[in-house]
Parts: sequence; structure tokens; C-alpha cells
Amino acid sequence: MSIWWSLHLRRDAASVPLARRLLIGTMETAGVDPDVSYDISVALTEACANAVEHGGTARGEDAEAYRVTAYLDGEKCRIEVADSGPGVATGPALGIRMARVDAEDGRGLCLIRELADHVHVGARPGRTGTVVSFDKILKWKKDPSLLTA
Repeated sequence: MSIWWSLHLRRDAASVPLARRLLIGTMETAGVDPDVSYDISVALTEACANAVEHGGTARGEDAEAYRVTAYLDGEKCRIEVADSGPGVATGPALGIRMARVDAEDGRGLCLIRELADHVHVGARPGRTGTVVSFDKILKWKKDPSLLTA
């Protein structure tokens, strides 16, 4: 089974749970194991929160929006979150630095790296902004709802 969708969302905190609910619903319908769905949805939440907070220094319509694309294809889920902010440093550590223990934020990319199987953080080709993409190998429930419907 192959499922994909893409959302163009306002850089507003209310958009984050919308993206998360759509992803969870898609994975539940496809029969993905709930523990795997949870990990992917937390990683998506962190990537969206980063786009909302940091993703809008460009001028024009792109500054007020970000894009989320999800692909469930075979045994893998890939999520991409693209914004139009200043971008992050890339390199061997993926621009990820550990947050202080008492910090209230700054852990998003670290969480994504821990929850996903493969993470890539890079610039948007030919534009300002950052693309955070991550993959997760899927596990399936024994009785997926699509197969029993």
C-alpha cells in the first residue's frame, strides 16, 4: 500500500495538532503499529513546532506558511517539513546541539533523531528555508482496519 499527502499550513501553533492528527489517522487506517505511530507523530510534532517558531524570515506568502508531506510506502514512512526561515547549520551532527538540562526548549531535532531511523536536515534547494526529513521503518498491527473493512 502506498499513501501520501501534503499540507500547506499557516505558521500558527494550531496547525501542529492538525498535522499530527492527520498523520495518526492515516497510520491507524493503514494498520501501522500504535507504538510506531506514536514515535512518528511526536517527531512530526517537533518538526512542525520548529517550523512554526523559526520558519518565517522570508518575505511574502512563504513566510507565513510551511509544508508537511507524509509518505507511507511499503515498509517505510517518510515525513518532510519545509519552511522558509533562515535555515540551520548542517554537517555530520545535522546541526543538532544538545540543549542544557534546564532549558525549556531546544530539544526538537534531538528528539526527532532519537525517534526516527534516518534524519536529514538541509536547505531548501534554490530558496531560503529548511527541510527536515525523517524516515521510520513501519511495523504493522495484526488486524489492520483496511484489511478488515
